[in-house]
Amino acid sequence: MSQHDRTHHAKIATGKGDPQCFIGTAGPAKFKVGDRVRIKNLPDIFYTRCQVYSRGAVGEVAVVTHESPAPEDEAWGHVDHSEWFYIVRFKQKDLWPEYPDDFPNDTLQTEFSERWLESV
Repeated sequence: MSQHDRTHHAKIATGKGDPQCFIGTAGPAKFKVGDRVRIKNLPDIFYTRCQVYSRGAVGEVAVVTHESPAPEDEAWGHVDHSEWFYIVRFKQKDLWPEYPDDFPNDTLQTEFSERWLESV
């Protein structure tokens, strides 16, 4: 049984930078800045970068950031498929209904890979 090459990512980024080394590997981005998206409540086993408090919440794509293998895949050594990453902006009140009404314009931004997003 072969062991996972833990330097794979570093090898392909050498001389290019990370995440620039994945440019052009994920195909067209599904979402654009300003799109409203809902965070899916997908099952996760052992590892995910999707925060529990964001699942089911609706936000707006603030930035289309980069293409890269998803952390959920990289954790298992699956690095041959890239997807787009997005920074999504949420109103704090939409994440936490008890958030003080005195601050209606407060927002939170966090990053998700495309698999976690669906159109609203």
